[in-house]
Amino acid sequence: MNKYYELLGKILAKGKVQENKKGTITYLLNERLQLTPADLLDIFETHNIARKKLRNELQLFMRGERLTERYRQVGVEWWDYCGPILVNSYPTYFEKLPPLIDRINRERRNSKNYVLFLGETGAETNQAPCLSLVQFQIDGGQLVLSAYQRSSDASLGLPADIYHLYLMARQIDLPLHSITLNLGNVHIYENNLAATRALLDGQPAKFELNV
Repeated sequence: MNKYYELLGKILAKGKVQENKKGTITYLLNERLQLTPADLLDIFETHNIARKKLRNELQLFMRGERLTERYRQVGVEWWDYCGPILVNSYPTYFEKLPPLIDRINRERRNSKNYVLFLGETGAETNQAPCLSLVQFQIDGGQLVLSAYQRSSDASLGLPADIYHLYLMARQIDLPLHSITLNLGNVHIYENNLAATRALLDGQPAKFELNV
């Protein structure tokens, strides 16, 4: 069982129950998911991930595209609930990523912590980024990528975030050592519990978006 599925199983087995404005969740606090390239390959080979859509989504993020219609045109429809424009959401911050990547590739400083911050306290938003920080470090000629996620929908959002981080790492001209996600609150919504159990049992599973 890959490390992502192990985390899903841990949430089901040991998670606490909490009510929030989106519904009831089973959750764990302060979990850590450290993934080597072999772990990533294991996840991508065993779990169905909408790779093309997520690749297109990240490209639009990095261009600073805020119109949800542009996302719909490449098959990404999960932002429609936000309305026509993404306000202070992922594109606002990810458009800073291309120059940061260029700087990393140019400098390659072992002593430097290259950081992309996402989200701003008190800013008006119709979808605050759940991914809060991405840190790029170079150690022994390899890339060590770390991320902090304040909130993670384990069934739907987490696989997408793992794949986005992998796509970011691929833009750095260094071999990847690891990707580590620090998850402040990682959870499964009540209406996705049965599908998560089916997934871990090797059965087809379809998850519902909670907004």
